[in-house]
Amino acid sequence: MTKPFPHERSQSRPSPAEPMEHNRLHARAGDEGFFRQVVAGMRNGVLAITRDGTIALINDEAYRVMGLEPRSTDIGRAVIDVLRDVPDVLRVLADVFEVTLLANRAELRIKSTGTVIGYTLAHVRSDDGLIVGASMFFKDLTSVEQIEERERLRDRLAAVGEMAATLAHEVKNPLAGIEVLAGLLRRRIPDVPETQTLLADIINEAKMANAIVQEVLDFVRPMRLQVEATSVATAIYAAASLADTHALRGQTGLHLELPEALPLINGDAHQLIQVFTNLLTNAYEALEGTGRITITARVVPRGPRVAGAREHDPRMALLVEVADSGPGIAPEIAERIFDPFFTTKVTGSGLGLAIVRKIVDAHNGRLDLRTAPGEGTVIAVALPVPHPLDEDGDDGTHSDRR
Repeated sequence: MTKPFPHERSQSRPSPAEPMEHNRLHARAGDEGFFRQVVAGMRNGVLAITRDGTIALINDEAYRVMGLEPRSTDIGRAVIDVLRDVPDVLRVLADVFEVTLLANRAELRIKSTGTVIGYTLAHVRSDDGLIVGASMFFKDLTSVEQIEERERLRDRLAAVGEMAATLAHEVKNPLAGIEVLAGLLRRRIPDVPETQTLLADIINEAKMANAIVQEVLDFVRPMRLQVEATSVATAIYAAASLADTHALRGQTGLHLELPEALPLINGDAHQLIQVFTNLLTNAYEALEGTGRITITARVVPRGPRVAGAREHDPRMALLVEVADSGPGIAPEIAERIFDPFFTTKVTGSGLGLAIVRKIVDAHNGRLDLRTAPGEGTVIAVALPVPHPLDEDGDDGTHSDRR
């Protein structure tokens, strides 16, 4: 629970040995309006509160990063009222007047928006050294965090990639031998029904194990995209047909809402078909033959929630959402759903959605998951649309990603 902000109390003075002179601001008197414009124009969020916990200063960038609507009436209001919807920031400010060593260049994730910020706290002192307020300077690090997370994932994959590929190759050979030998034995003793049944089981299990090994190989191999102008709608239609051969659809309804005027993207059609096939297969398995799946597509700005760009970025992204009416996913599972080898299925390899993530990353896209127990699941795939700003056709799509 967020601690209430302390009201006016005995204010601490700096110790005699504490140098204060170098912290003073030297400026002309009467320049308050000038400094207000300096703060307003900053590309970092700036928030300042008084000793009694009221807002003294807040700029538009602070509102944007915290996902709040700017209001001129917020100045002078209690910070716990203004920031009621961002309790993560309130927790940081709750004891700002109780400690001497304040956070510098710390990081925080705002859960309500998913934004990652880097922030620094400082005390605001009067001319005679009394602590009269506190300030918080912060910057949106969401795109930086995404890049670092991708690099960490690639580092982990590089560490185990060669070993996994070697093991997969070594396992494929005996599996193929088991399948061939079981087939030969099955043909030699056609008149023993019980043995025939056992051999059929052996062959099926060998095929299943071989399919899992192939998934491992596909996952650890470098991603080499055959980039060309690609219709995402065509890839989705192909995936809808292919997914029926991968999972039992039963009575599950599939509804596609794909406008005819969707722009082409620079991508690998085969890999994008695999993305949507895997997403549909997982949705079919989650619904167990009932319910409804809806796939929608639309063009959206490549803003902070899509590709980490600033809001004025004129480039666009194609957003595809695969929504199902299934049971939803618990939070502790949702956090790991795209991790390699993580699965809740008895026979799953845990690589289907990890491969989806790998392909989307290779296209410089973004994945998002919205789900809750009992409320279904929506997986969103945002893929960059080419724009003249992307010189030489460079829209961030790479032809060789690990």
